Amino acid sequence: MRKIVLSNGKTVEVECLSCALTSGELEPDGGVLAETPFFHAHQDAAYPIEGLVILASKRHIKSFDELTEEERMDYISLLSSIRSAQRRALGIEYVYYFYNEDTTHHFHTWMVPRYEWMNDFGRSVESLRPVLLHARNHLNNEENNKKVIAALTALRQELSPSMEEEKR
Repeated sequence: MRKIVLSNGKTVEVECLSCALTSGELEPDGGVLAETPFFHAHQDAAYPIEGLVILASKRHIKSFDELTEEERMDYISLLSSIRSAQRRALGIEYVYYFYNEDTTHHFHTWMVPRYEWMNDFGRSVESLRPVLLHARNHLNNEENNKKVIAALTALRQELSPSMEEEKR
């Protein structure tokens, strides 16, 4: 078991944070953004940035090449839908996408929006770590958390029609 401190200050003990979130054992702040048979999307549990989405596989795998063909199609479709919702609902112009295979969690993609305030940390991928740490250490307050939840709600509302359509 690992102890993980979430952005809301709570400490949880889990084997795998992604497994706990995708299985429903642990409820992410603001709830689930979107879910398919293969993937689970939610606000990042550690970094309170509006519109920062984690897209996690439900299966405990480590690498993109472990996805089945059906999972890959579902992944691309959901990733694209979320990105469109970020643009339409939140006006997010740029997003950094990344995943790493040496994580302690399982396969998940970070969708990190780029905001003007982040320019103080630089404009390259190298700026992401300082941005994330700044968010964890300085934006973890009630006022900002309300903005994060409001952004998540706006994304969910924007995604609702497309998610309903995919279920048919």
